[in-house]
Amino acid sequence: MNTNRAGTNIRQKEGYEAFIPAPLPPKPPLKIDNEIMDVLSKADTAIGRLSGISEALPNPDLFVAMYVRKEAVLSSQIEGTEASLEDVLEYESENRPKTLPNDVTEVVNYVKAMNYGLKRINELPLSLRLVKEIHAELMRGVRGGDKTPGEFRRTQNWIGPTGCTLNNARFVPPPPHEMMQALGDLEKYMHSKPNYPLLIECGLMHFQFETIHPFLDGNGRIGRLLITFFLCHKEILKKPLLYLSHYFKQNRPEYYDRLTAVREKGDFESWITFFLQGIANVAEEACRTSGKIINLKDKDRKKIIEAYAETSKAALFHEKLFDKPIVSIKDISKIMNTTFPTANDICNKLVKIDVLKELTGKERNRLFAYKDYLDILKKEASA
Repeated sequence: MNTNRAGTNIRQKEGYEAFIPAPLPPKPPLKIDNEIMDVLSKADTAIGRLSGISEALPNPDLFVAMYVRKEAVLSSQIEGTEASLEDVLEYESENRPKTLPNDVTEVVNYVKAMNYGLKRINELPLSLRLVKEIHAELMRGVRGGDKTPGEFRRTQNWIGPTGCTLNNARFVPPPPHEMMQALGDLEKYMHSKPNYPLLIECGLMHFQFETIHPFLDGNGRIGRLLITFFLCHKEILKKPLLYLSHYFKQNRPEYYDRLTAVREKGDFESWITFFLQGIANVAEEACRTSGKIINLKDKDRKKIIEAYAETSKAALFHEKLFDKPIVSIKDISKIMNTTFPTANDICNKLVKIDVLKELTGKERNRLFAYKDYLDILKKEASA
């Protein structure tokens, strides 16, 4: 039996060992040294800048919608899907394919789960009930959808390479009866008076949720969603423009190593340092990206006005592209509530001045992309 301040590995009657997490906060308390304080200050500063920039965005909700889609792609890629941002946007167009690949469905579900959670968190506290509702949205009709969506597991699960068993798994979370106690303790902790700065509390909460692993499938995606929900719920973020999936994907081996070090050695400090560095990095990158998007919007708007006038339908439609950067003529007609010929004219005008670019090379069912905008988002995702 291995015990540290994070919890205890306890042998079960079936012969395997499962990890039973200790309730938060850690005892003895975290050692907040100069390294943690420095990276915490860096993270706080970066989030403050991001909040300021988000308020300066001309229509922040359009940018939020795109960030949600981008996060859905990155978080789902960690779980092995291959869908791209373009795949998701093409699915949303009026000319979408009749059959939808499973990978795209999973990403679309993630978008729905994120949007559902962002809406519900204004109506319902961050709670186990909300977590279950979000999970139901995430898993509906996709791979893993047969594993009790929206319900906490009633059987033992484990983490490890394909084909491993409970006896040789990399990590075995608590069995169901211990799991429910741990979840109850986590919910109480989320609603209690903070013991540490809120960004550190967020890191502790993410570790605890991933360690409890309360669902048969989808734990990683839900755990990453909860980071953003927590930051919005605590009003650290004014707009949900910060997501850690990119950082976790870039640093996947270290991410798992840091979690393992907490479980095996109680090393919360190294995990918190890694987590805060991720917050700082991602917030700084989001600031740079937002700045590039603002500059692009101003540059292209000026180009459109010089060519067609400020009151033209092309100028009015340009702003809509920040929410829907891949469109068909049918999409333009629907968005602008206009006839097909007028929509076609809007599209042709934007193509003529290189704001829109045709994607398909077809005569019919053509799709057009705001490529410069997509390139900014994709560059961040692949950096």
